[in-house]
Amino acid sequence: MIENSEQRKNMMTEDYKEVWAECLGVIKDALGPENKDVFSTWFTPIVPLKLEGSTLIVQVPSMFFYEYIEEHYIKLLRRVIKSQLGPNAMLKYSIVMDQTIPTEPHSMTLTSQGGRSTVNPLSTLPVNINKEGSREIPNPFVIPGLRKIRVPSQLNGSYTLENFVEGDCNRLARSAGYAVAEKPGSTSFNPLFIHSGVGLGKTHLANAIGLKTKELHPDKTVLYVTSEQFMNQYGDACKDKRVNDFMHFYEMIDVLIIDDIQMAAKSEKTQEAFFHIFNHLHQRNCQIIITSDKSPSDIQGLQPRLLSRLKWGLQAELQAPDVETRKAILHQKLQNEGGEMGDDVVEYIAYNIASNVRELEGALISLMAQSSLNHKQITIELARELISKYVQSNQREITIEYIQKVVCDHLELPVESIQQTSRKREIVQARQLAMYFSKKITKSSLSVIGLQCGNKDHATVLHACKTIENLRQTDRNIRAMVDELEKKLAE
Repeated sequence: MIENSEQRKNMMTEDYKEVWAECLGVIKDALGPENKDVFSTWFTPIVPLKLEGSTLIVQVPSMFFYEYIEEHYIKLLRRVIKSQLGPNAMLKYSIVMDQTIPTEPHSMTLTSQGGRSTVNPLSTLPVNINKEGSREIPNPFVIPGLRKIRVPSQLNGSYTLENFVEGDCNRLARSAGYAVAEKPGSTSFNPLFIHSGVGLGKTHLANAIGLKTKELHPDKTVLYVTSEQFMNQYGDACKDKRVNDFMHFYEMIDVLIIDDIQMAAKSEKTQEAFFHIFNHLHQRNCQIIITSDKSPSDIQGLQPRLLSRLKWGLQAELQAPDVETRKAILHQKLQNEGGEMGDDVVEYIAYNIASNVRELEGALISLMAQSSLNHKQITIELARELISKYVQSNQREITIEYIQKVVCDHLELPVESIQQTSRKREIVQARQLAMYFSKKITKSSLSVIGLQCGNKDHATVLHACKTIENLRQTDRNIRAMVDELEKKLAE
């Protein structure tokens, strides 16, 4: 009996291909005809290498392939391997990232209890899969029948760090972006997750980081891609049964920029592919930059394991720019466009368009176009006429800053006076009026109003509101001034 067992083992050692063929037959029957695509996608590409006793060594095309098999079909594999090789069967994977340079086996031990142990961490795998002599990986940015799109040419050359105006609203994100560009993958900002509302500069900053990285590290492969592009490419790869090539392509990238990641929440399969790419790049110390219109925790539909990874690095929020930053943005845009405009016009636009940078720049372009087409000089009157229509169509939200501007213009005081600690009557009155209208018109809390009106506390704001309301009822002049300011703010 022992002799027969030894003979059988020797035969299996010599006929490892036959053993694997029998395994494939059992797997194919277990999956059934309805899953023939699953079999051809995930089992046909596996190549047996050798059999050492009861240990079968097989080659799989990528780390993603290995992880997917392990996650979805390991129970089936375990059962089949044990049926062929006995209860002490072991399975080892040789994961080949380059057809000319196979890795050491990435092994997985199968036991009768269903446990496993792994060796050779992912960080030891070679990544130079596109060097001379290796298999060419198809580029998903090449559309059949059209000219090739150079990678990485997805970056927008006009979105640079130099023309990304810095302010309190974006200083953290911009500084982190510059640090990432200087040392991609070597800072604690990996991934760098940039989030904000619409039109506040996420895409600009993400592109700018990519461009600066290319400038400082010409040898790095940098790729910017929207979440929608990524999903479409993955869908095409699944249809064409080229998922491995898709994964290989993205695993080559040194700095991967994914814009609007919240779109991927619509597709669990896309999230799964990105999860494996994320793991591979992160363990290789490659830089990952992600943008979204929400923080990771607020994105509905993200898988928990992907959500946890998005929280690993730095989450940097871009906030709505303050009035000084808005002025700087307008001046920067004028310089880029070669236009000229008076400071009073720039100030008027900055105070009246506060929702986001995109609308701010849109209003400026509209004003310049109106002036050019109608051969009119850009004056405050022309700006008021156009901006009033623009603001109405965009349902402008009145801000505390705008209220301060209107109040100070009416009282013929500089806006900065509201921030002063002076106890002069006219300055105190201007501050109280600004607090009164801010509480009445905006949705800001008392604390926020106080902070923006001279760094006062909420009790001071309440006192100011009561004071103005009392004066309005008892002082005819104050009542007329408040009514007039209300009309101006409603225009």
